[in-house]
Amino acid sequence: MQTRSTLHPARLEVLRQLFTAVAEEMGGSLRRAAYSPNIKERRDYSCAVFHPEGPPVAMGDHMPVHLGAMPMSVDAVLRTIPELAPGDVAVVNDPFHGGTHLPDLTLVAPVSLEPGGHHLGYVAARAHHSDVGGMSPGSMPLSREIFQEGLRIPPVRLLRNGARVEEVWSLLLANVRTPREREGDLDAQIGALHTGARRLREMAERRGPAVLREEMEALLDYADRLLARGVALIPDGRYTAEDHMEDDGAGNGPLRIQAAVEIRGEEVHVDFQGTAGQTAGGINAVAAITHSAVRYVVRCVVEDLLATPIPAGGGRMAPLSVTAPEGSLVNALPPAGVAAGNVETSQRITDVVLRAFALALPHRMPGLSQGTMNNVAVGGIDPRSGTPFTYYETAGGGMGAGPTRPGLSGVHVHMSNTLNTPVEALEHAYPFRVERYQLRRGSGGRGRHAGGEGLRRDLRFLGEAEVTVLAERRLQGPEGAQGGNAGGRGETVLIREGQEKSLPGKVTFRALPGDVLSLRTPGGGGWGPPAPPDPPK
Repeated sequence: MQTRSTLHPARLEVLRQLFTAVAEEMGGSLRRAAYSPNIKERRDYSCAVFHPEGPPVAMGDHMPVHLGAMPMSVDAVLRTIPELAPGDVAVVNDPFHGGTHLPDLTLVAPVSLEPGGHHLGYVAARAHHSDVGGMSPGSMPLSREIFQEGLRIPPVRLLRNGARVEEVWSLLLANVRTPREREGDLDAQIGALHTGARRLREMAERRGPAVLREEMEALLDYADRLLARGVALIPDGRYTAEDHMEDDGAGNGPLRIQAAVEIRGEEVHVDFQGTAGQTAGGINAVAAITHSAVRYVVRCVVEDLLATPIPAGGGRMAPLSVTAPEGSLVNALPPAGVAAGNVETSQRITDVVLRAFALALPHRMPGLSQGTMNNVAVGGIDPRSGTPFTYYETAGGGMGAGPTRPGLSGVHVHMSNTLNTPVEALEHAYPFRVERYQLRRGSGGRGRHAGGEGLRRDLRFLGEAEVTVLAERRLQGPEGAQGGNAGGRGETVLIREGQEKSLPGKVTFRALPGDVLSLRTPGGGGWGPPAPPDPPK
């Protein structure tokens, strides 16, 4: 634990808002300049500010799965390129060196007041690119090894002294299906770094670099103190829960994820012993993903108990420790496929850790949310222009109900925090037509408080395309809590010439012109026993 800060609580709150505003402004800059609908419309990106030694000081209200893992990316960059200088920008996406999955490209840059001066800190921007090569468009394939998923980038310089490292740019753009879009999105990320660096320099010029560093350290200390205080409110004990991934897309499943949450005073340890080993299909999660999911759940629980927000960086998370066995589904080793580990397994890890906390705090924990991101990746040649296109999107569903309120309907939950692509933007950018978009009435689990409803979205293809769907909760819906009913399970349906065909949760197929992909997402679990039906009159 760090030495207690002497800064006044009011000043700490002002600082929390100030540093968070820097990360939020970075996100706004990235969104406005981005080329792809996935970043511009869905906001599948995250930005953060880091202390000169690496811990996160502030993060925008962006993607939990990105933000919790980003400290490992920054750490990997600093270990690999210790001489990173002002004007340099590093890029990394390697899941086994601080990344999450290959479409998530993370850019990191140091910030100084003057050339050769001490670093004020680091700024980072991560964005999900809708293609980075690999065996199928969208780079979210039913893979069996990492090499099938796209271009793997260890920490390398993308810019040196403010100028592009042309060899790296050329290598990257030569391995993707949509290079112009990738280049535009990378430029947008660099613009976001410039925005964050400018704001940090302005703060240092007003306060002085030494004061700025003191304020960063005070926020880190404050976050750790809040976390420890919240953990101390949880009854001591060991609470174990488990759930399963339905399948890995390669014929294996169900695959168990088990977690034991141990509370000892102000410390919390999460142990994943008993989890299945890494598997042939691409649902394996790397350590960064598992740590990200655990950090997210612990922050949610503590903020609920304290009824106060923790600084968005989460501090050093000193009271928290995690054990994830190497070579397991939650700490995969090369050459495991990991494309769906970031999006699907992260949700299940969240579910399992929440269920463990529910044993300690049964009347505070909600029912399970939809437990999947319902990933859809499509690519081919746009018949309108004759040029290649790649499309990627996740779909919302039902949120689990809680002890004081029903679940929200048709929203992204837990490790995802994106929006949908508006129908107008989608139909303008891609050769699709959205023929139906509605809530799935009755899909939310019944209870004293009902779970949120899932969605149905029907997408008609105007030309041939290769389609990949990665989804979960197709065999069993999300469980309720305290006697609430489970939410409805999801379904993926191909409609061809008017005939419906149910598809597996993880599937790749060739769509023909006129085919309709009907994505029907799970509802959320209910909370508390449902009220008995009214007696007949």
